[in-house]
Amino acid sequence: MTSTVTSTVTSTLTPEQLAAARLRYEVEGAVATITLDKPEARNAQTPTMWRTLAAIGAQLPDEVRVVVLRGAGATFSAGLDRTLLTPGGGDGQESVADLLAQSDDDISATIDAYQQGFTWLRDPRFVSIAVVHGYAIGAGFQLALSCDLVLAADDAYFCMKEAALGLVPDLTGTKPLVDAVGYPRALEICATARNVGADEAVRIGFALDAVPADQLDTRLADLVTALTAPMVGAVRETKALVLGAAHHDLDTQRRLEREAQSRRFRELAALMAT
Repeated sequence: MTSTVTSTVTSTLTPEQLAAARLRYEVEGAVATITLDKPEARNAQTPTMWRTLAAIGAQLPDEVRVVVLRGAGATFSAGLDRTLLTPGGGDGQESVADLLAQSDDDISATIDAYQQGFTWLRDPRFVSIAVVHGYAIGAGFQLALSCDLVLAADDAYFCMKEAALGLVPDLTGTKPLVDAVGYPRALEICATARNVGADEAVRIGFALDAVPADQLDTRLADLVTALTAPMVGAVRETKALVLGAAHHDLDTQRRLEREAQSRRFRELAALMAT
């Protein structure tokens, strides 16, 4: 296992911290790649991993235009490390079972901190891509849903497993799932804890594409190239508009479009004047 922060990054995270969280973090030019690096446990997730993901988001260089999230080994992520549900389990640093001794307010605050490892992936400064092969289960599914785009291998399976464990999805996955597939299908997927294959994921709308596993990196490279070709400001403004469109009425959305376009005109005019 390696944990890398390239020399182009001014990082507050040390290689030792990344290793403890079982993450690799690399920045090359405009592309940041985060790899869940616990293949012997199918990249099972821990609170340490979530807190470190949030820290990566907080210190991501402004030059980054695309964030790629993927898993090492044979699968994207099998979800929560089940040993975390028992006292002293998991990576020995923090256990979900410890929440049981806390007040409701403290439980909420702790889960809020965990969720921040997911929510930063929706920042309009960049486009985030989950590259999913094998299984994306529970927290793994929610981590993929936190990204703007899900690129799946044709062997990928997604499952919101929480209901089968007597729990609910609490790592911000319910909203993007409803936004992508609608309320009835999202409820059925979450409440039944069934597997959703890659082809169905594309058909119902939460995955962008499903390709043979040996073509996944080529499809990713093509997508990254296409996303970084336009001017950075245009992509950032477009993501912000699209991200908020479902929550605005038409008049509000029209106003936001006008304001964004005014900013674009001014930047283009400034460039032409130089």
